[in-house]
Amino acid sequence: MIDPDLLAAASWTTEPAAWRRTDDGLEVTAVRGSDAWRHTSYGFVHDDAHGLLAPFGARDALEVSFRLDYDQQFDQAGLLLRASPETWLKAGAEVSDGVPQVGAVVTHGRSDWSVAPVPDWSGREVTVRASRDGDAVTVRARVDDEPWRLVRVAPVDPGTQLLAGPYCCAPTRAGLVVAVTGWRRTDPDPALH
Repeated sequence: MIDPDLLAAASWTTEPAAWRRTDDGLEVTAVRGSDAWRHTSYGFVHDDAHGLLAPFGARDALEVSFRLDYDQQFDQAGLLLRASPETWLKAGAEVSDGVPQVGAVVTHGRSDWSVAPVPDWSGREVTVRASRDGDAVTVRARVDDEPWRLVRVAPVDPGTQLLAGPYCCAPTRAGLVVAVTGWRRTDPDPALH
């Protein structure tokens, strides 16, 4: 389910090729070449991911769900937290070397990237959760109703204003369509463990 209050408060970082409401949520078509990355290893800067973002508080949590029904190199969807073009975090499922991977990119001027293969997630509903409290954002993910997996704990200045919501990118091809099936606010995690 898409929270109508989040949708009403949100705007796109970069407009996708197309998007529409559906009975199940949102359908977003990415522009070929869209991505979010800064410098590290590749040497380029991309700041045209399709993020539909709403305010994200200093003690807040957000969950984004989507179907992992894509399979092309670097196709990706998930949750984006953004302070500026130089400071952001994206987490979700990305296809790399032919395999779906759960992972995150944390960017403070320069991007890093961590992934773990999740081939059994293909064709299923993935939920990514970001929980912000104090000086950290904790990212967890799961498929269907399986247990949450810790993806990343990343630092965040408690005074930083963030926007957050679903995102998708298609760095290498046209025609990626992502079905966002859920976007909701919830309580922050009570503890890391």
